[in-house]
Amino acid sequence: MPAPSRKSLLLGFLFICVGVVLGWIVAADLGWLSSSRAVLEATAPPKPTVVANPGGSDRNFVEVAKAVTPSVVNISTTRNSRGEGQGHAPPFEDPFFRRFFGDELFRRFEAPKERRERSLGSGVIVDPGGYIITNNHVVSKADEIKVLLSDKRELKAKVVGTDPKTDVAVIKVDAKNLPTIPWADSDKLQVGEYVLAIGNPFGLNQTVTMGIVSAVGRANVGVAEYEDFIQTDAAINPGNSGGGLVNARGELIGINTAIFSQSGGYMGIGFAVPSNMVRSVMDQLIKGGKVVRGYLGVSIQELTQDLAKQFGVAETRGVLISDVLADSPAKRAKMERGDVILEYDGRTVENPTQFRNFVAQTPVGKKVRIKVLRNGKARDQEVTIAEQPVTMARGRSGDSDEEEARAEGAFAGVDVRELTPEIARRFNLSREERSGVIVARVDDGSPAAEAGMQPGDIIAEINRKPVTNLRDFKKATDGLGAKDPALVLILRNGRSIYVTIKP
Repeated sequence: MPAPSRKSLLLGFLFICVGVVLGWIVAADLGWLSSSRAVLEATAPPKPTVVANPGGSDRNFVEVAKAVTPSVVNISTTRNSRGEGQGHAPPFEDPFFRRFFGDELFRRFEAPKERRERSLGSGVIVDPGGYIITNNHVVSKADEIKVLLSDKRELKAKVVGTDPKTDVAVIKVDAKNLPTIPWADSDKLQVGEYVLAIGNPFGLNQTVTMGIVSAVGRANVGVAEYEDFIQTDAAINPGNSGGGLVNARGELIGINTAIFSQSGGYMGIGFAVPSNMVRSVMDQLIKGGKVVRGYLGVSIQELTQDLAKQFGVAETRGVLISDVLADSPAKRAKMERGDVILEYDGRTVENPTQFRNFVAQTPVGKKVRIKVLRNGKARDQEVTIAEQPVTMARGRSGDSDEEEARAEGAFAGVDVRELTPEIARRFNLSREERSGVIVARVDDGSPAAEAGMQPGDIIAEINRKPVTNLRDFKKATDGLGAKDPALVLILRNGRSIYVTIKP
């Protein structure tokens, strides 16, 4: 069979191409192509959904980061220290010791040389003239402080003032026209707001992390004496201390201070000092080099549900006055033990920590109006706030072998003893405290132990009636039924505390 000619092959190829084109046109007219495309699209994996930034576009956070990062600086400190045992160096420097013991043994006992301890932290420029906010623990006991600016300049800084009670410090560098961050009103901060944490974690300069405000008003963290922390889940790590916590508008809302961690690294819980507290402390440190706090002169405690019932309060908001100190503004304003403070200077009082901060931040000499509930009736007290004394009451401990008494019911498992002059001297009690009976023992698991009563407590009142001796104690406890609760005023470590004991 003869081979096909070149011309016939070319014609066959053209016929095939024409057939393909005609078939595609027919399929398109009949809708076969679109249906097959739909099948392919239905079986294809879905495209990822892009969620818009809840606070605006991503560009918003980009602009905020660009605006605020130049104001956050790296702080490096150096501290010179010696190890223990430096006092033993002189005897071993005698040549006799070297010859007798030999140089090798001598070197074992040689005093350690001076060491230079270095640490890193962060700071926020708050004034174009060089004032920088940071944490007290970042610059405490430092012999030398250096600040690295965003433009790579390294400047020496000096401490203007520190406040360990809030862990805030102010330092200053010799520079002008520095970038700053505007202040925010931290009292208006709400849980759920987006925030940026800016600092130098692990020495990585000007790191920005994002999160939300997890909680406000956090206290009892154990970082400082006056705590009102902002809690955030923005990543904060070692080296972030002293850096800025910024809101979505680029305003300084807090100073990053601490992290909760079991490993030393980020675990989703960080704490920042709110900007209003920082600013108050900063202003006083710059003007006077120290912080002056307000003083009312009352001992307060949390208003539990049991105490609220005893004092006729419908809600557990407010704080209970357990003692009014002598020669104090509260005493002069005729405030009394058992008063429940509901409002302070027009602000609702929620808990003891908040109230304590209210008073501490009040300017000395200011007259404030305090709303209290006394015997079920609300009344206003006008008090002039004084300066907080430097010294506070100290604790005491001791024991006694004097006459004792044991009761039942609410006081089952409690041994008390007469508060004699000898016991008063042994416990170093003040004149106002030398009245009542002292708790000698509290059995574990007893109603009193569950209420928090401890050995060494002095019982001054039971159900609002004074207890001055064992006779008063026995009379008060004998009048209690087996299931009657008791409201007890106790004195402990110079403070008065109410407890409710329920059988």
